[in-house]
Amino acid sequence: MKDKKILSNIDKNTLLNLQYYMPENDTLRQLANMFAIFSDLTRLKILSALALTEMCVNDLSNYLQINQTTISHQLKYLKSYNAVIDRREGKKIIYSLGNNKVNNIMLDGVEYILG
Repeated sequence: MKDKKILSNIDKNTLLNLQYYMPENDTLRQLANMFAIFSDLTRLKILSALALTEMCVNDLSNYLQINQTTISHQLKYLKSYNAVIDRREGKKIIYSLGNNKVNNIMLDGVEYILG
């Protein structure tokens, strides 16, 4: 009943817009997963480094002072959402951002924080 009372205060056009433009639950779930990429400090450090240059696990580990197992685990997570990609270069696997939009989201976040 409470929801119906709230909705009764919304005009018909607004209600139609809500019904038309509200994303499906699956889309919202995917959006939540996408934002989860940015919810971990280690992942943010990795993404920030990769926004500037390609790096292998060893270089990321040394630069960020985080053990290689943690770096590898986070890279696997980031790869699963296509936030990073890799390529083999001899015995090394080199990582880079999978999409420039990832960097744009981070830059927008920084801009939002700094006002």
